[in-house]
Amino acid sequence: MTDVDIQKELKPLLGPSEEIVWMGCPRRGIIFRSSDIFLIPFSIVWCSFAVFWFATATSSGAPFPFTLFGIPFIFIGLYMVFGRFFADARKRSNTVYAVTSDRIIISSGIFSKEVKSLNIRSMSDITFSQKTDGSGTIILGPEIGYHSRMRGLEWPGVKHTPALEMIDNVKKVYDIIIGLQRQK
Repeated sequence: MTDVDIQKELKPLLGPSEEIVWMGCPRRGIIFRSSDIFLIPFSIVWCSFAVFWFATATSSGAPFPFTLFGIPFIFIGLYMVFGRFFADARKRSNTVYAVTSDRIIISSGIFSKEVKSLNIRSMSDITFSQKTDGSGTIILGPEIGYHSRMRGLEWPGVKHTPALEMIDNVKKVYDIIIGLQRQK
């Protein structure tokens, strides 16, 4: 996504006197995260067991409702093994970030657009992690439980702490945010 495309998407979200200080988007495509060290084996075991259950129930002549019981678990397993990577890539392809003079805007979504607006001066915890290439993630608030380690696993009802994920020059963006916080 080019800067022109990002500006076009963000322009309707800006207030009359609001200026964009920084804008960007997360890395595109299918990406493996550190949480996949746990999730990939778990999802393969889950899906394998669900297929085994369904095959055993079908071949043993189990009652029809008993056989149907395994189908949702197969779909959940297939989503965890394959689908979550495509859902994550799709969501990131529709995500844009902006740091303005007053707030941080995160616009994203898979099927519909969701816009999150965070007041820069009232945010408490801001942390960042940086890779050797200078890219990284800025977490915008306190991380809650294990959900923070499961980024990329979109599941209905599971909310993550807002973040500027997989952005280039993460330290520069972090410094911009901290600088704006100090301008009270």
